[in-house]
Amino acid sequence: MARRALRRAEAITAMADHVLAQGLAGASLRNLAAAAGTSDRMLLYYFTSKDDLLAATLGDIAQRLLTALEQALPADTRLPADALLARLRGALATTDLRAAMAVWLELVAGALRGQQPHTRLAGPIAAGFHQWIAARLDAPEAERAAQAARLLALVDGMLLLDAAGTPELAALAAI
Repeated sequence: MARRALRRAEAITAMADHVLAQGLAGASLRNLAAAAGTSDRMLLYYFTSKDDLLAATLGDIAQRLLTALEQALPADTRLPADALLARLRGALATTDLRAAMAVWLELVAGALRGQQPHTRLAGPIAAGFHQWIAARLDAPEAERAAQAARLLALVDGMLLLDAAGTPELAALAAI
């Protein structure tokens, strides 16, 4: 791997760690550069823009989340919707994944306000999670995409209820 590509990959990992710890609100170019152990000018040497840098960082966080979910639900797992929901809820409740889910909520909130690059980045990440759920859903092919979309919406809704301090309502939604 070329030195520039290696340094870029190292920066992405460090910036993802920073965003997981501080959230998107702490993702200024200066803060991300400090987390990566470089200057903001050098970051823009490795990335075409701050949006490119943020896309790579959020992509890394999404990949970490998918990798962790893979451990809980391997690719060959096929479950009915209610069992899949229960397994997803259990996996997402772990401390390791809560930071990633908090970043997800920040990203979606920015997209809701029409902020860029939030709007552009949230859709593909959501689509990736939808695909991941659909691949593990034991449902007729004709119904799988719709059921996976409902599960994704339910998981996100339960996350919101948990974040709002009403875990009992999130638990009720899972029944």
